[in-house]
Amino acid sequence: MQNHESEIMNSSNEIRNLIFEYARRIDDGDFEGVGKLFSRGKIIIDDTRSIEGAVDVCAMYTETTRRYEDGTPRTHHVTTNIEINKMGDSADSTSYFTVFQGMDDFPIQVIVTGQYFDSFLLHDDGWWFSSRRMVLKQIGDVSRHLLIDL
Repeated sequence: MQNHESEIMNSSNEIRNLIFEYARRIDDGDFEGVGKLFSRGKIIIDDTRSIEGAVDVCAMYTETTRRYEDGTPRTHHVTTNIEINKMGDSADSTSYFTVFQGMDDFPIQVIVTGQYFDSFLLHDDGWWFSSRRMVLKQIGDVSRHLLIDL
């Protein structure tokens, strides 16, 4: 029984680390790295559209997210309320996200909040994103963050 509990704990930690790594890579402006997280998965846009694989996910973030002179979007993503449900070699997760942004001429503020609905698959080399769906809950001033209108 203890091995099963240990396996669940290790899996949960690996999955949680993937969720956090996504936030770090976005905040670092590492859109190629974000794409790699989805090299075996997709980002679900809506019921009829999704972006799949490393190259296309990287391109999506490059085309939609503003980066500044330092190469970052000058954001700080905070992910909370993570709930992970493991079922064998797959898992589902829900979590909340809050995105802060601040610059010399843009006081630090929350620019968007929402919820992630993630799925993961266990491969020989560990856990990977299978899919991510983002549901926006509150939208503030994203004019300094996004290159598109929401």
